[in-house]
Amino acid sequence: MAVLDIVTVGDPRLRQRSRPVRQITPKILRLIDDMIDTMYEREGVGLAAVQVGELLRLIVIEVPEDEKIPDSGKLYMVINPEIVKISRQTEVGREGCLSVPGYVGEVERATEVVVRGVDVRGKPLRLRLKGYVARVFQHEIDHCEGVLYIDKLTAPDRIWEVRPGDEEKVEAQEAAEAAVAA
Repeated sequence: MAVLDIVTVGDPRLRQRSRPVRQITPKILRLIDDMIDTMYEREGVGLAAVQVGELLRLIVIEVPEDEKIPDSGKLYMVINPEIVKISRQTEVGREGCLSVPGYVGEVERATEVVVRGVDVRGKPLRLRLKGYVARVFQHEIDHCEGVLYIDKLTAPDRIWEVRPGDEEKVEAQEAAEAAVAA
């Protein structure tokens, strides 16, 4: 396992659509393991393959377990993820990104999504997600499409500077606070 370098804003790969994974090979499985190590090391809650320089439709997500956040505490490894259904209900929240260091921004996202893809054994997945975990899935799947959260800010001034490395901590803290208020 290895901790990989994170591709940051300005790198043209972040603006390209990722290719579907055609076959689950040992190389793909090694990449998934390395992405998980990288996500943990960088204290992120999600990571798309493009963020480590691989233009493949592949995401890993783990929101730290919090009883107030539905679906938290689970490690998701999804190959060829796609959103097949979104709720009409939306929610505004702050998002950070390892590829946009030093900033968090306000983004409106669907509160519930249905995602399909394939697991690491090649078995079809269909996930019904809500709240903060749904937000993270939308964010990571956007990466597969070449879209960054900064493209979806609610307004140009709805972005704030934070200490580099704290982007996703700020995001997760706000999500936990919002869950308590709900």
